[in-house]
Amino acid sequence: MKESEKFIRKIHQRTIVKSMPKRFTYAEAGVDREARAKSKEALSALKQTYRLSRYGKVVQLPYGNIFPVGDRYLDFVTEGIGTKVLLAQLADKYDTIGIDGVAMAVNDVIRSGATPLAVVDNIHTQVSNLHLVKEWMKGIVKGVTEAGCLVPGGEIGDVAEVIKGITEGKGFDMVFACVGELFEKGIIFGNNIKPGDVVIGLRSSGVHSNGISLARKVLFKEWGGKYEPFDVPNGFSREVVYEVLEPTRIYAKPVLNTAKEVKIKGAVHITGDAYLKFDRLMKFSKGIGFEFNNFKSQPIFELIQKTAAEVRGAIKDEEMLKTFNMGWGFAVVVDKTDEETVTDSFEKSGVKAERIGKATDSRKIIALYKGKKIELR
Repeated sequence: MKESEKFIRKIHQRTIVKSMPKRFTYAEAGVDREARAKSKEALSALKQTYRLSRYGKVVQLPYGNIFPVGDRYLDFVTEGIGTKVLLAQLADKYDTIGIDGVAMAVNDVIRSGATPLAVVDNIHTQVSNLHLVKEWMKGIVKGVTEAGCLVPGGEIGDVAEVIKGITEGKGFDMVFACVGELFEKGIIFGNNIKPGDVVIGLRSSGVHSNGISLARKVLFKEWGGKYEPFDVPNGFSREVVYEVLEPTRIYAKPVLNTAKEVKIKGAVHITGDAYLKFDRLMKFSKGIGFEFNNFKSQPIFELIQKTAAEVRGAIKDEEMLKTFNMGWGFAVVVDKTDEETVTDSFEKSGVKAERIGKATDSRKIIALYKGKKIELR
């Protein structure tokens, strides 16, 4: 081959490489899950405080810890809404975002088997605004009413130098805390899961409050994406910003009602890291793995993945499964013989539920998705 032909071929190969769509990941959207995991190692320092528990030993569970008070235990969690608050500003719609905050905290508390007692909020805002506060409270009241708990107090702080937002005077951030109670016989320890146990998924309402940074930067022009907030994509019946703003579903009553009927071995709130979250159960039930084979993603997830390839770079199926709930916002692990009882119980509570996978002896997290076998961990 002549030198000139070799040179032309090299140039052609470089052009092909440059024209290939680069991958777009959650890390490139601003959330590096590996860095987050490493930073969380510092949280081990908090174990030094467990000796200060006044009424007995702290019980460590897969997704948090509970502590005794008298004849019962308390589960106490805090959660935030993340950058979904930016979408509320983009849409200038604030009456549902409080539901997300309540949902994120309450859904975390029920993983241990605890019944939510109370929620408090801490809202940081650019400046106190009566209209915004009234709208935020609408969502909070609706959320706790659905969860069956109260709001005994909260805090709103004006911190304009910290909170900027995308609309002058309307920037804000929300953090919620929830406390729940449970008795020893009702604790979901996550330590007795066996191969053959089934995973029952509870239908999500959409994106919920996770993966929003990735969704924003793909879907909305405000952050380099494709659409104006009130565009209606082909095949959708409403504006794209309202699709992503759809509030997080609250699973408290359905899960707690079902726990009265059958033994729940493990409970997972499918939020950040999505199906990777099941690895916590693998640490408490040694020698198991999980295989998922039932994904019924709402159209919004397909839109995110399709649009990413157009404006940012392809999002791999693996990345979608590590970032988004893909149709199932909560899951419980139960004995195979209890499958029908569990799904019936959830359906009676008004939540669609199906078997989405099973426990295995693989010590891996596997997804059978779009005809492919994807090893998530």
